[in-house]
Amino acid sequence: MTDGVFKGLKVIDCASWIAGPAAATILSDFGAEVIKLEPPGAGDPWRNATPVPGKITDYWWQLTSRNKRSLAIDLKHPEGLAVLNRLIASTDVFLTNFPLPVRERLKIAAADLLKINPRLIYGSITAYGEVGAEAARTGFDATAYWARTGLMDMVRASADTEPSRSAPGLGDHPTATALYAAIVTALYRREKTGRGGVAQTSLLQNGFWANGCFVQNRLFGEHVAPRPPRTKAPAALANHYRCRDGRWFLMALHNEERQLAGFLKAIEATHLAEDPRFATRDARRQNSVALTAILDEIFAKRDLAEWRPILEAAGVTFGAVYSVNEAADDTQSREIGALVPFADGKGLTVSSPFHLDGETKVAPVRAPSVGQHSEKVLRDAGYSAEEIARLRALGVLGQQPQELKSA
Repeated sequence: MTDGVFKGLKVIDCASWIAGPAAATILSDFGAEVIKLEPPGAGDPWRNATPVPGKITDYWWQLTSRNKRSLAIDLKHPEGLAVLNRLIASTDVFLTNFPLPVRERLKIAAADLLKINPRLIYGSITAYGEVGAEAARTGFDATAYWARTGLMDMVRASADTEPSRSAPGLGDHPTATALYAAIVTALYRREKTGRGGVAQTSLLQNGFWANGCFVQNRLFGEHVAPRPPRTKAPAALANHYRCRDGRWFLMALHNEERQLAGFLKAIEATHLAEDPRFATRDARRQNSVALTAILDEIFAKRDLAEWRPILEAAGVTFGAVYSVNEAADDTQSREIGALVPFADGKGLTVSSPFHLDGETKVAPVRAPSVGQHSEKVLRDAGYSAEEIARLRALGVLGQQPQELKSA
């Protein structure tokens, strides 16, 4: 990777699964040179985590590890650790989400690596933070971000339904963005002071940030009750409705005083303005159950395709509830660069969620196979062919990738 605002920035991704590696992916989108450190053999377990029934795929791996070079190395071997330490001397950013005891055992904790390179930015993600009784506890976004922070409980359809299952990466990707922000903040400090250090975040803290509105209510002493079902939502004009064809949309008509008359005219229900139950904002709140039931009947009379132009013309803020299949085909998402083509022109991937004027992101390159770039990375670090051969003979680098054997 040679282009972008982070041209020349050297990053080692010594993480697994999603949150840590995805932060490195964002850096790579803007030109950073990222080395993906993996154990020889199977590599990062995220490679084989895609649950597509009947298929062996690496779709998720392509998303999280694009643009990276893979160095397969056994950090448990003294020679493997020596290789890492040699690379660290000229590295700008090191990322890991290994449990804290594992870092200590492998001698890749912040204190170990900052002694080698005081300018290093040590990017750290944990499940529950780096202090306290649970600092060493392992966790995934489903357990630490969603379940622990109240999010999983608050997004269920009603208090009577089971807690909602989170989708893969739903907490990991926001947490990765937070780690990216912490790293960039640390790089800015380094520009001013010359000092590196630890940039850290956790799934738990990001989950609290995501659920901040409800948690803040509780922090001020309010009891946070389970959310009511949609038929008993406190604001009928900020609710979701089902159309005749079974399609749902979410309406968010918050500026009621300005928008209500036009909305009622558009849905051919101007008589509701004369109903004392709905004449004022407070009255509509008190009678939200009745208003929701009336709107249910109205919206069930037409298909979503018919309601779209009607609501748009009335200036109503709304959004159709898309399936993932529909979202992946969304034209607007392509136009804004949320979905972008791979550099080889074969298929699309999801881009990082922000842009910088005057900067073009790197065209995404396919994720590597295990150890695909081991020899190239070591040669760039000054290792001779003989030294590389010795490391491979010791098992430090694992087997040579198949594509290189046959090249």
